[in-house]
Amino acid sequence: MPAHSAALIQTEELARRMGAPALRIFDCTVYLKLGPDGRYVAESGRANYDTGHIPGAAFLDLQAELSDKRSKLRFTLPPLDTLTRAFAAKGVGHGTSVVLYSHATPTWATRVWWMLRAIGFDDAAILDGGLDKWKAEGRPLTTGETIHPPATLTLRGRPGIFVDKKAVMAAIGQAGTLTLNALSHDQHTGRGGVTYGRPGRIAGSSCVPAASLFGQDKTLKPIADLRAAFDGVGAAPDKRVLVYCGGGIAASLDAFVLTALLGHTNVAVYDNSMQEWSNDPKLPMEVG
Repeated sequence: MPAHSAALIQTEELARRMGAPALRIFDCTVYLKLGPDGRYVAESGRANYDTGHIPGAAFLDLQAELSDKRSKLRFTLPPLDTLTRAFAAKGVGHGTSVVLYSHATPTWATRVWWMLRAIGFDDAAILDGGLDKWKAEGRPLTTGETIHPPATLTLRGRPGIFVDKKAVMAAIGQAGTLTLNALSHDQHTGRGGVTYGRPGRIAGSSCVPAASLFGQDKTLKPIADLRAAFDGVGAAPDKRVLVYCGGGIAASLDAFVLTALLGHTNVAVYDNSMQEWSNDPKLPMEVG
């Protein structure tokens, strides 16, 4: 059976709900492209949105609109009150129902879902398969821009679901906490893949790659497979799980699956992740 949750919506259901007055659909796509130095360069998905998107979808620019402009690192979470105002300006508010999708990987949509969770907004769902599945099924696209009217949104913060390097450092060696890497196994062991500084992983961490959680059609794998992946690294429901990746994006997919689909209640994303940790020589790392 495919994964199912109120936080995961299928293309058929979204098609039925199209045009509902309270529905707010957002394309959250960002592309990471390799720069000449071998590191990722973030590129807004706005150009792809303009060539064809799901009817009624507005575009969310994660880096330009929903990240802390004071940070030197990519995609840093802004203060929660600032984030709340930014979402309200885009049309997210009390009484609205949000559907998030992205192209090529669900991780951009799950990052925004996790950010909404951080400010206490829970009526949000990820489109399973995203734009890829929608297009593969021959469903309609449009090129006209959608702008949702501003809404009223009150901050009901959950600050603990994002953590910083101090919290991750304090968790090393703690039996009740599992630190989990959402990057590839090659990146985890330091054998290959893009590095953000020093190669390898946060000391003591395990690995469930975000890319292993969905198939070629970009839909999430069956719930039994998802559960087995996390059970295999000891991510028990009674443990606190701190998830990281390169910049807090892929980690959000692991966090989404654990929370929305597997019922875990003590999960956090390390914001800034390896782009911060691997460039601080005082912070412990492992390879192999």
